[in-house]
Amino acid sequence: MKQLTAICIGAGGRGRAYSNIMSEMPEKFKLIGVAEPVDAAREIMRESFSLPAENCYKTWEEILSRPKFADIAIIATMDDMHYGPAMKAISLGYDILLEKPIAQTVEECSDIAKAAHEKGVRVIVCHVLRYTPFYKKVKEIVDRGDIGDIMSVIALERIGNIHFSHSYVRGNWHSEEETTPMLLAKSCHDLDIIQWIIGKTCKKVSSFGDLTYFKSENAPKGAPVRCADGTCPIADTCPYNCIKLYHDDKNNLWFRRAATKGISQTTYPTDEEVMKALMTTDYGLCVFHANNDVLDHQTVDMLFDGNVTASFTVNAFNGGGRAIHLFGTKGELVAEANDTEIRVYNSDIRKWSSVPVKETEESILGGHGGGDQGIIADLYDYLCGTYNGCSVADISVSAANHLIGFAAERARHTVAVVDVDKYFAEFGLENNIK
Repeated sequence: MKQLTAICIGAGGRGRAYSNIMSEMPEKFKLIGVAEPVDAAREIMRESFSLPAENCYKTWEEILSRPKFADIAIIATMDDMHYGPAMKAISLGYDILLEKPIAQTVEECSDIAKAAHEKGVRVIVCHVLRYTPFYKKVKEIVDRGDIGDIMSVIALERIGNIHFSHSYVRGNWHSEEETTPMLLAKSCHDLDIIQWIIGKTCKKVSSFGDLTYFKSENAPKGAPVRCADGTCPIADTCPYNCIKLYHDDKNNLWFRRAATKGISQTTYPTDEEVMKALMTTDYGLCVFHANNDVLDHQTVDMLFDGNVTASFTVNAFNGGGRAIHLFGTKGELVAEANDTEIRVYNSDIRKWSSVPVKETEESILGGHGGGDQGIIADLYDYLCGTYNGCSVADISVSAANHLIGFAAERARHTVAVVDVDKYFAEFGLENNIK
């Protein structure tokens, strides 16, 4: 069995996750290099994967200044740092595992897709929901014709109020200018799934949404700028009290590690390090006094070839989780993404049935319902020429699905229905994805 080598550019949560999964498949993958500006994170990677010191770099520019020395480049930098390393890695001939979103603009997404095709390299975007047992089973049911031809789709992403406050109010994705709109940063997964399941070209799109709740006019009277100031009149009952979320909850390592990035030198931050972060970084801000501009709810309506309609809603005000409801000429399908079974209605016999979702250890314990493990497993087969699944998508498909998101953002800002063909044409592109 051939072992593929990889370098990781960006050793944050996503970069570490993919690298760790590769390490669990040592006969297939070996991580041999890293680029990461945070010294502690880079050192953790060096020690965890026994990386040679000469293969550990602070920046993507440094690691990609060398001639190609691995098979795969994992690019898991922040959203505003995908384009540069992706274009350089393509020019060097790397096959790439690229964290979503592809890039910050239509032009950059198009450039990456075109460059990959011209160079003949494979770029796989981390649309990990495609690789989960749940969505693969939904796709199988649809492709088998169990509910006939798809007429309409309703999809829902409930981010969860605490997750939203962490990532999109206080955290790395709080600013559209610094990253991308939430529809691209978070929900390009969902737009990709909708198009994948329908299997037709999106023709028109409209969208509405706004930042309505997490802003200063909704702050409780007397609420300080920082929770850690200790003067908030509702500190005991506020669900967003950062002291409770980051300091008191010792088991929430995701939050604690994110908040102390650049402060803690370990993967298990101390209480003192967490408090320092809450006193000095955005993670300590009151959610009503943060520097955020990312909307907290949005709906996107799409029209596909054959007059198939789809409606997608994403918002912060819930406990989290995804749901999907498909309507076809022979029945319907309804399920929650965390369910162990999918409900299917057969309109011919007017009966419901349950289709089990095959649970694996990865789908129960792994990231994104097993999607993180699934994409790494499929990546190996795809690059080795032995892949026979349906989840892996060419970079042109992933880029086109991103463009639907950009078109939806134009529709939202202009309060208009956007013709997707014309939108693509503005950038010299053809809207021919199926």
